[in-house]
Amino acid sequence: MPDYGHKLRFGAFPAPTSSDPQRSVTLAKQAEQVGLDLIAFQDHPYLPQFLDTWTLLSYVAAATTRIRLAPCVLNLPLRPPAVLARAGASLDLLSGGRLDLGLGAGAAVFRDEIEGMGAPHQTPAESVDALAEAIAILRELWDTSTGTPVTHTGARYQVNGQRGPAPAHRVEIWLGAYQPRMLRLTGQAADGWLPSSSYLPPEGLGAAQTQIDRAADVAGRSPRQIRRLDNISGEICSRSTGFLSGPVEQWIGELCELTLTAGISTFILGTDDPSMISRFAMEIAPGVRQIVSSERGDASKQASMSPSDIHS
Repeated sequence: MPDYGHKLRFGAFPAPTSSDPQRSVTLAKQAEQVGLDLIAFQDHPYLPQFLDTWTLLSYVAAATTRIRLAPCVLNLPLRPPAVLARAGASLDLLSGGRLDLGLGAGAAVFRDEIEGMGAPHQTPAESVDALAEAIAILRELWDTSTGTPVTHTGARYQVNGQRGPAPAHRVEIWLGAYQPRMLRLTGQAADGWLPSSSYLPPEGLGAAQTQIDRAADVAGRSPRQIRRLDNISGEICSRSTGFLSGPVEQWIGELCELTLTAGISTFILGTDDPSMISRFAMEIAPGVRQIVSSERGDASKQASMSPSDIHS
């Protein structure tokens, strides 16, 4: 697997706990203060122990000034894409262009809960088809270069409406994908791939990346257009007990390895521990940036790529 050359980013992924609603906001503000690039929240509208993710992202956007915002990942079956396009553009405009959009087809393990909230029954194949339709609808509604209405008649969604508003910047769409059809859709249509190390450990990245890259090639896209992210978790301790469980130096080495040999350029740490957020930002991230920059040398500058190939 190559290093796809994307700019490194580091983020935090705290739980949006409803029992202590200000905690998520406090952690997001801390993440910004210590220099992290991204704050992300999971989306499970059927679980009352969690805050509504879209409401939380909006609140956090108002409480911060610089840090990027992302749902990680948004539950599409409960988020109609035409409405989501308006909401996403609105939040991006209000936040000064800080939104990235993680999308998922709806976790199979929560299928009963999703349907219990009013979503229609979908087979796994139907949910992937719906996601593909949703990506097309979002991009069409955000494209205000023409004044013609958006008309979409698909198996899952029917839309006939006005375009806009346009987001403040090109909102990236990242897919939480593991199975072959979702990986192919990532290569065909997404701006980023967002797995979690708890579900896909490092040794599984290669086969998945190959499927994404092949699908991108078939679709006439450069695989370098697709950002590779990873939701990670672990602990900093004096002795190594496994992947991302050990001293800071081990974390730096393992994350550098994921960037340089597995193509991962964005690391989002799942934690509710303020000290862990600080150490990730102030000890681990600078070490990874320094080594990756040194290893990359001038290669990324010499490579023949257009600005659209590698997003900043």
